[in-house]
Amino acid sequence: MQIYIEKDYNDLSKKASKIIADFIKKNPKCVLGLATGSTPQKTYDLLGKMRKINKTSFKNIKTFNLDEYSGLSANNPQSYHFFMKQNFFDKTDIDIKNTFFPTDFAPDYKKYDEKIKKSGGINLQILGIGSNGHIGFNEPGSKFFSKTRQVKLSKNTIKDNARFFKNKKDVPTKAVTMGIGTIMSAKKIILLASGKNKSKAVFNALCKKVSTKTPASILQSHKDVIVILDKDSAENLSG
Repeated sequence: MQIYIEKDYNDLSKKASKIIADFIKKNPKCVLGLATGSTPQKTYDLLGKMRKINKTSFKNIKTFNLDEYSGLSANNPQSYHFFMKQNFFDKTDIDIKNTFFPTDFAPDYKKYDEKIKKSGGINLQILGIGSNGHIGFNEPGSKFFSKTRQVKLSKNTIKDNARFFKNKKDVPTKAVTMGIGTIMSAKKIILLASGKNKSKAVFNALCKKVSTKTPASILQSHKDVIVILDKDSAENLSG
């Protein structure tokens, strides 16, 4: 596991976007696993700009999103379909036909995992981490061998996500997520974390014993993980 601690969110995003862009240049037909949320947002913005700056092309890649809310249409501004289109897809030359979301395969979510396998597996998986240590929407207690499925969101996650909605009652209580087993099958993983509110989860994930209480802790057993933090999210780490 490689760990980089950057000065702030901007530097974290620059580091992540460079690593991802370099990977795509070396593997122009790669398969990416994509996360959503505020943490990777600037990384995606910078990747879009790299298309013009250094001619990074995304036209031959395939993408599989980690998760999506249940019950939201792809055109809903709070859906992850909408997020990815606005923050990444529309800024690149990616072929939208090569972008996939787990809810597109409802109700037979096994077909999502099968589609990933048929595509050669995920070469590079981008992850964020929840304040309770979740990855994707695999909440504490999720099985490490779990596959893509519909899940109930924890009260903690619903509370964290409420800031994106006008009314708390509008926050979805269910989502479809890649399972931890699906995530761990990726050949390479990049975990991003920013802010003091993530510092406890980062510490538990990287420094404590692997446990389903902190789903992200399973990353300790993956052979190729890059962790990129800002100083705030890394404040509990020593050395």
